[in-house]
Amino acid sequence: MRERGIDISSNHPKTLTPGSIRDASLVVTMGCSIEDACPKPIIAQMQKKLVEWHLEDPKGRSLEEVRKIRNEIEHKIMELPAHLPAP
Repeated sequence: MRERGIDISSNHPKTLTPGSIRDASLVVTMGCSIEDACPKPIIAQMQKKLVEWHLEDPKGRSLEEVRKIRNEIEHKIMELPAHLPAP
């Protein structure tokens, strides 16, 4: 991400909670497969739109593989407006 001028060194994965998605119009998960880490029933109960991005885990990957994952995330972010509800 540094190559793109974005500092994510202090970021870390976060657990989704009702409080963290209360004001969200759309919830995007990346590799969310453990029920404790991905409360899909809570997301559904709160009537939030869910988009799941099935991405490779970059941990332990080569720099070239991580760049491909980063580029895939960038592409998906550019497509996000199509998933947002109309204002």
